[in-house]
Amino acid sequence: MNDSNSENPRSFQKLMQEEFGVVTPASKKEEKISYDISNFKPITCQDLIKILGLTIKRDETNKIITFLVQLSAYTEDSQINISFNAPSSTGKSFIPLEIVSLFPDEDVIKLGNCSPTAFYHEQGEYDKATNTIKVDLSRKILIFLDQPSTQLLERLRALLSHDEKIIKAKITDKNQKGGNRTKTVAIKGFPVVIFCTAGLRLDEQEATRFLLLSPEISYEKIREAIYEKIKKEADIKNYKDFTEKDPDRKLLKERILAIKEADIKEIKIGNPSLIQELFFKNIKQPKPRHQRDIARVISLIKVLALLNLWFREKDGEAVIANEDDIKEAFRVWETISESQELNLPPYVLNLYKDVILKAHKAVNRGLSRQEIMKKHFEVYGRFLPDWQLRQWVIPMLETSGLITQEADSFDRRKILIYPASEINSELDGGVEEIFGVKPA
Repeated sequence: MNDSNSENPRSFQKLMQEEFGVVTPASKKEEKISYDISNFKPITCQDLIKILGLTIKRDETNKIITFLVQLSAYTEDSQINISFNAPSSTGKSFIPLEIVSLFPDEDVIKLGNCSPTAFYHEQGEYDKATNTIKVDLSRKILIFLDQPSTQLLERLRALLSHDEKIIKAKITDKNQKGGNRTKTVAIKGFPVVIFCTAGLRLDEQEATRFLLLSPEISYEKIREAIYEKIKKEADIKNYKDFTEKDPDRKLLKERILAIKEADIKEIKIGNPSLIQELFFKNIKQPKPRHQRDIARVISLIKVLALLNLWFREKDGEAVIANEDDIKEAFRVWETISESQELNLPPYVLNLYKDVILKAHKAVNRGLSRQEIMKKHFEVYGRFLPDWQLRQWVIPMLETSGLITQEADSFDRRKILIYPASEINSELDGGVEEIFGVKPA
């Protein structure tokens, strides 16, 4: 047989792989792609804001952190998890989905809803010989577009905590006779996990495993987002062509591919004493939560070094994070440290500042729930349901020590909310005072 495919077997194999997903022997081993790094230059968070701002208006802090978190998928063990918590229709899923479009499709897993065991079955490969489902989540970005069941969160705790590189779990299935059979699930690697949920309250064990973020809901941001939506929907193809052809955006996508291909196994810290100095500058007494926080800061430092790996010193194959990476990471951390310390989504902390504190200052007495809901509508232009305030917001603020509840001295059946005299934050203004610059 002498046709064009047999004369050029390589093109035939490539065609079969691209069109039908068939992996032929010659296509199993892919050659490494070389990227022209001469076009790359050192990139800062301000540069990222400009590039990502092409499609995401405002939300500077969320843009930077979400991008760095997703890029952390390409580190060996410095992955970071995010939980976007905010009311519905505030753009929780838009930011991570828009940014993840810059990353290779094969590294992204998006899930709308998922039962505890379905996740393992769908993503894993069954090994009949060992009765094991093998799930490789190395270098993956896992996005839950809505908060999964609490049982799945419980099953993922060890994975989210990065306890072991390979984690084994047991699940049960129904066999053909209607009885139960046990399977072993072996999960390899640390994925980046992002939750997007309208539920403001997370179990403490889950909350400590995530950076808690909330989209900006200012009138200016909403107005600009509406303008951008109109521009996009008016001519979707032209809008997509315009964004995809943007030179800076194209270069950032190529940079991500080059970082992935570099396969950096180790990132070292060049000046650990500077981290110690900056972290403890405004901490009077170390607390258990600071162990969690410093790990996240160090992860941000390493990701920033990874972003500029071609412009960093090397120690063998290891990349060395320099002082610029350390200072930049602390500037980023400063923008969210207050809410992270209090274990609150930024939306809840802002509600405390913009609604409860201001309403209390106006009347100088305890506030009823009705007064808080009224002030909330004045500030945000949207109704806050009583059940949400009662079941989510007030318990979270009370647990964090920002408010207290007391019975009204004139009507003991009525409970009033009193704000704390000051916000319990030890890092307030630290980085700005050190460097004399605004956080990125």
